[in-house]
Amino acid sequence: MEEVEVVVAHSERATLRVGDVFLKIDADQTRTDVEVQAMAIAPVPTPEVLWRRPPVLALAAVPGTALGRLGEPSAASPAAWAAAGAAVRKLHEAPLPPWPGRSLDEIAANLDGECEWLVANDVLPFDLVTRNRQVAEAALRPWTPVFAHGDLQITHVFVEGDKVTGVIDWSEAARGDALYDLASLTLGHEERLGDVVAGYGTDVNLDVIRGWWSLRSLRAIRWLIEHGFDPSSPGCEVDVLKARM
Repeated sequence: MEEVEVVVAHSERATLRVGDVFLKIDADQTRTDVEVQAMAIAPVPTPEVLWRRPPVLALAAVPGTALGRLGEPSAASPAAWAAAGAAVRKLHEAPLPPWPGRSLDEIAANLDGECEWLVANDVLPFDLVTRNRQVAEAALRPWTPVFAHGDLQITHVFVEGDKVTGVIDWSEAARGDALYDLASLTLGHEERLGDVVAGYGTDVNLDVIRGWWSLRSLRAIRWLIEHGFDPSSPGCEVDVLKARM
């Protein structure tokens, strides 16, 4: 009998690993619906769906190792980061998924609510929140929708040498902003942005990338705290916000 490894577990979902099989259990099956549909149409390597028996989704492990982890230096080569950028570009050039993403107004309203909560509950200093809310404004502009992964943090991109072998966790996939994916991938690893953009193969607005770094971090902190994670760990969300000061 293989040992059971708890990959992540909180009140919304849990992921277990048994050998080369991942078992994902989600309280909201609409997220699983999105994940299965997105993996079926994404033009990049994704995990194989072994079976689905709600609320459990069984996926085969992808080869390779994650590009890195937030708060830790990445051992991946510049070429591997560039390959990740190229894979993201391929995704963004694919036909749009048939379901919509979040609207600009919805994102802005959610951001304002999170900023108010951070200040009202003395989670972060007022000037830190205010400065990053100003930086985030650069991201709050109209964009041309692309097929976006929606949660493209570095732990979701697997590489082997200089080749992308798999992109996992597609439950947030939707029509979205291309630069949000690039910002998510490089959050906390700003020194790798040049490699990613080189692989992506087109100019990007760096102010918008920085805006998404601030916006994603401001919006994430309450959720992380309430689900047992520490956004103030070295190199994580709070440090990302401090870097904008």
